[in-house]
Amino acid sequence: MKRVALSWSSGKDSAWSLHLLRQDSDIEVVALITTINAEFDRVAMHAVRRELLELQAASAGVQLWQIPLPWPCSNDQYEAQMRGVCERAVGERVEAIAFGDLFLADIRAYREKQLTGTGLHPIFPVWDIPTPQLARNMIAAGVRAKITCVDPRVLPREFAGRDFDAGFLADLPAGIDPCGENGEFHTFVYAGPMFSRSIPVEVGEIVERDGFVFADIR
Repeated sequence: MKRVALSWSSGKDSAWSLHLLRQDSDIEVVALITTINAEFDRVAMHAVRRELLELQAASAGVQLWQIPLPWPCSNDQYEAQMRGVCERAVGERVEAIAFGDLFLADIRAYREKQLTGTGLHPIFPVWDIPTPQLARNMIAAGVRAKITCVDPRVLPREFAGRDFDAGFLADLPAGIDPCGENGEFHTFVYAGPMFSRSIPVEVGEIVERDGFVFADIR
């Protein structure tokens, strides 16, 4: 059985990747890898509280590897941390790292380049699934998520804190990817087929910081 670590953002695409990987009897997902903004003690970019991340890992029944990043963080600092992650993975007999990327070819090429020579190979479980179909599939399968971050340049701030559901998809302005793959929005998954139990959450303060609108999920 192939031992796989999964890059875990706390959002819907990585959660769905876990769900799909578990349907392959030749794969065992042994770790979730998450970068943490050390300054704010939250998931990088998604701004999800650490305790919620840990509840996700417990409900998924998978070991969590938390990778602290300074803030601000240079690309060199990020890559140094990720080299350490790769070394740990190889040391724990992991053969591959999976990513929840959907269609951005430059991001995929970057992942592949970073794993070259590490002894690990990349897996992209949700790659090239049409995002309107993917969004509907996730919702139909019971994935429940909150919108944690919105780019107000393309999406009204009122979308922050909403549920990722059919109503949300129907309200998206033209040109916005239904899965937010271009960075339009980010999510936190609190229920779904990849979890043994749901995580009770509520939406707190909505704040604007560094050009983005964040909903504090707690």
